Amino acid sequence: MIVLSVVGARPQFIKLGPLSRELRKNHHEVIIHTGQHYDHAMSDLFFQQLDIPRPDINLGVGSGPHGFQTGRILEYLEKEILNIKPDVVICFGDTNSTLSACLAACKLEVPSVHVEAGLRSFNRSMPEEINRIVADHTADLLFAPTTTAMTHLEREGLKKRAVLTGDIMVDSIAFIKDRIVQTGHADMDDYMLMTLHRPYTVDDPVKLARLLQSLKKLDSRIVFPVHPRTRNIIHKNKISVPENIQIIDPQGYIEFQGLLKYCRKIITDSGGLQKEAYIWSKPCITLRPETEWVETVSSGWNILMDTEDPDLAKKIDHFSPTESHPPLFGEQVAKQMVNELESWFQNYNERQHR
Repeated sequence: MIVLSVVGARPQFIKLGPLSRELRKNHHEVIIHTGQHYDHAMSDLFFQQLDIPRPDINLGVGSGPHGFQTGRILEYLEKEILNIKPDVVICFGDTNSTLSACLAACKLEVPSVHVEAGLRSFNRSMPEEINRIVADHTADLLFAPTTTAMTHLEREGLKKRAVLTGDIMVDSIAFIKDRIVQTGHADMDDYMLMTLHRPYTVDDPVKLARLLQSLKKLDSRIVFPVHPRTRNIIHKNKISVPENIQIIDPQGYIEFQGLLKYCRKIITDSGGLQKEAYIWSKPCITLRPETEWVETVSSGWNILMDTEDPDLAKKIDHFSPTESHPPLFGEQVAKQMVNELESWFQNYNERQHR
């Protein structure tokens, strides 16, 4: 089987690692990097640290408005799919690269797989929500990470295409756990780890400045690996950063997981980090009104908070998870995904030759 894996952003590189290793045991894989994330810290370094083969093709699309970026990826991918003639296209998550891969495969009548299917925030102002919905409705095989994701797919009439596999991030973290060394920022005692990058959190400089001042009230050091977008907004608008917030550069995957392992709590607006926090058994404060990972909230390990809440710091300090910590995201997920793909593809071939 010739498998074309399409990635373009940091979370997708992380998910690709374990699946690629499992696929290459018996199949030929071609990796296309769309170039959606193109700096070393957010791209090349992740391939090195996760032992992922270098991409066979880099489309070099770069950044740009959503329509422009999606259109370019779609145009370039179509040419590559026609040239490679894969048996199946695999895409991950909810970015413009995900959307383009599923659309290109669908238009060219090549079977496609969506990894991390069925997630819904029910907030259509998020570009990611539109991307994941379209990907799910155009892909032929849907790998759902949770029972809630399966329920969403069933409600949308996609049950026959969906398989509950668990979340492949479990395999990614298991792969690097023994490589983590407590050095640098992780040597600090009693720190919280924070990431902020979503437009509704950081694009309004007045709102972002108020949030940082609210976090000044925390009696804890906050380590803040700053996304390039967020750093530009802080610098451009001369936003004052409190002394208890330590800004550092974006981290490699292993370094970031080290920060996760040794932190006390996590403050974030990220989707994937909520899940990583749960896997590491870390209390997570999500600065959003909704989440795709509702299981992490219902389990008591994640809480949604309003950035404008005057008692934000106090609520962060007081948040304490429940003692129960069920395994929400499965185990040996990549192996299960490849087994499901092989079985599905065999049935697909039989249908095609009838």
